[in-house]
Order: sequence, then structure tokens, then C-alpha cells
Amino acid sequence: MKILITGGAGFIGSHVVRLFVTKYPNYQIFNLDKLTYAGNLQNLTDIEDAPNYTFIKGDITDQEYINGLFQEHQFDAVMHLAAESHVDRSITDPMAFVRTNVNGTCNLLHAAKELWKSDFTDKVFYHISTDEVYGSLGEEGMFTEETKYDPRSPYSASKASSDHFVRAYYHTYGLPVKVSNCSNNYGPNHFPEKLIPLALNNIKNNKPVPVYGKGENIRDWLYVIDHARAIDDVFHKGKEGDTYNIGGVNEWRNIDLIHLLCDIMDQKLDREPGTSRKLITFVTDRAGHDLRYAIDSSKIMNELGWKPSVTFEEGLEKTVDWYLQNEEWLQNVTSGSYQEYYNEQYAR
Repeated sequence: MKILITGGAGFIGSHVVRLFVTKYPNYQIFNLDKLTYAGNLQNLTDIEDAPNYTFIKGDITDQEYINGLFQEHQFDAVMHLAAESHVDRSITDPMAFVRTNVNGTCNLLHAAKELWKSDFTDKVFYHISTDEVYGSLGEEGMFTEETKYDPRSPYSASKASSDHFVRAYYHTYGLPVKVSNCSNNYGPNHFPEKLIPLALNNIKNNKPVPVYGKGENIRDWLYVIDHARAIDDVFHKGKEGDTYNIGGVNEWRNIDLIHLLCDIMDQKLDREPGTSRKLITFVTDRAGHDLRYAIDSSKIMNELGWKPSVTFEEGLEKTVDWYLQNEEWLQNVTSGSYQEYYNEQYAR
């Protein structure tokens, strides 16, 4: 089976690529990534020479290029993770999110439809999305697969649009699609503009740790390796045309999360208890900041047998250990030198 994984040099994508390359040596895995700021091939140095792995630098917004790529490689399946994903960036430049998340997804859908024609036997188009398409929750309730869409940011609106196009291709053309919507991911290789790696890096360097508003926004956190396992289950066992919500089965207020991270860092760095909490700095809240997200993961648990392998406390400690043991990776990302790796390894 030839599988195209888009965005495979990114945070979640790199973990999915690694899992599929190592677990399924009979699959040919093609990693398509534009290598924007969030794409880092140093995330995949351990499998870059695997015989069943091929990296392709390319842009999903280039329709002609995507059509040619599908015709050249004759992919049997698509796992679509490539996306602009940072909410703050979507507020600054919403059109970039339309181009990548909406137009790019449609290019992939069209190329798959044209390649597979009406013979969809053993074909899969799996679209990985976000829980932010559902909008914001109050103090009670959880997002289910039946929750109506109510996106509140340009990012979530672009992802909601892409979800709708994926389902439209299923209902209109019979394209064999699957969709999953996940909660906030955390873990190794996370780009340090996101809350946890940003706070971790600032604590390590005794810099202010910014927290939006009063830190009362609530998120359900999912360990990225558990998410990759869930993606594996949906890809192989999920029902065609269905949606699966994937969450970490835990909710944390941002301020409580930061307190826990500070305490773990104090212990790991042999600092006096409470030292890192003094770095917390409350900043003006993000525009349109959703109050609470919470995922009901009962469908994927009951139907596919998936469940998280770690608690948030365990996963966060694993994450801290990884960053402290991989200081060179973090330095390369913060300095920008990681972007030179493609030219060194591939463009020769």
C-alpha cells in the first residue's frame, strides 16, 4: 500500500509518519511537506533512511503539482495532516489559512477522486481535524461527533470548511473518507510557539511565562503519541464516512497546567519549590478566545478499542524530560537553523 501523509514533518505528522514507517514495513510511506516554519525534518532523523520512507517537499496549494504527484506515485491512501494551525497567526493572516486549509484540502480531494475514479476498493482519504470547529463550551457538556459546528477563529473556520468539503466528496462522489477531530496535543517535537513548549523553554531560561487573561480557559490535553495510535486505529478500523472525536479524557485550566509545569521544572532543575511560578505573567487575552473545550471520546473507545496510555501528569513529565534531554533540537528550532537541514540532507 502506498500512503501519502501530508504535513509529515510537523508536530503530529512526524509522530504518525514514524509510527507507520516502523509498524508497517510493507507500506510505502510518502511524507509530503512544504517545510514552512512548523515543518522540521530533524523530527524524523531516526527513520529518514528507512527503505519504506520517502520525503517529498511540495505545496498542497499547487493544484497542478498535486495532480501530477498523485498520477506519478499512484497513492492508495491519503492521511491529511498538513495545515496552518496556530490561532494567533490566523488572526494576523486569515487568508493564509484559507489557502492551505481549505484550498489545499480541496486539491487533495480532487486529485484522489481523479486518480481513483469510481474504483474505491481499498482506498482511504483520512482527514485529521480539530475540536475547535465545534466552538466553545460552557462549564458543562462535551463535544460529541454530533455537536454542531460553531467555529470562532479564522483557524477553526478554515478547518470547519475543510471538514465540510471532505464530507461533501463522500456524499457527492462516494470518495471513501474518514474524519477525526482531536483535542489539544502536547509532547515531544512540539514547535515552541505553543503553550506548553513555550512555557517550558521560558522557565528553563528564567524568562516570563505569558498566560492569556486570568488563565481560566480550559482545554482537554492529548499526548501526541496517543493521538498517533488513535489515527492508526481510525485508518485501519474506522468506518467509512464516519467521524471520530479523539481526546485525552482530562481537562485542565491553563493556569493550573502552568502551575504543574512550573513545579515539575523546579524539581527537574533542582530549584526551590515555587521559583518558576514567579515567572508567570498574565497578558491581554486573545481575541475570540474560546473558554472551554472538552472531547467525548467514547465512540473511538467503544468501537475501536482505543484509550489514552498516560495520564496528563505522566505525559507532561515525559514531555519535560524529552525537552531537557534534547536541548540541541530546541536550540535549532529557536535559532531557525533547523530550516537548513533539508538543504543539507535532501537538496544535494
